[in-house]
Amino acid sequence: MDRIDFALLEHLQRDGRASNKELAAEAGLSASSCHERLKRLNGAGVIKGVHAALDPRAVGVGLEAMISLQLRDQSRMPDVWDGLLALREVRAVFHLAGAVDLLVHVAVRDADHLREVAVMRVAVLPGIGHIETALVFDAVERRALPLYAAP
Repeated sequence: MDRIDFALLEHLQRDGRASNKELAAEAGLSASSCHERLKRLNGAGVIKGVHAALDPRAVGVGLEAMISLQLRDQSRMPDVWDGLLALREVRAVFHLAGAVDLLVHVAVRDADHLREVAVMRVAVLPGIGHIETALVFDAVERRALPLYAAP
């Protein structure tokens, strides 16, 4: 990847709905050259998708939480991972080093829904040893990744 690819990626992170014409102008390319670069970046898996950022409250999400999991049986990690990703309330799963094995970000309607997800659907997954839930009061997400040139 070169500086032009990085310029295109920076712009796309700011505005995922930018047209090819806008991106080409921003990067100083012809529309066809821009299209080919984007096609290459998509094909290489650099661009994984373009998503709409939604207001959680507008779509019925009243509460978010982080669920910390310690596994009693590390060999069950694939089963736990698959079980978590099958839950529509799960927004992200992080595999960590340290006392916590997995950190799970969930979005739910309310406290009753959180209890159902944490106790009835997460804690019962095979291999779970300890579960702890922390409520998210507020969050600021930096959507754009910092872009670094390959070493």
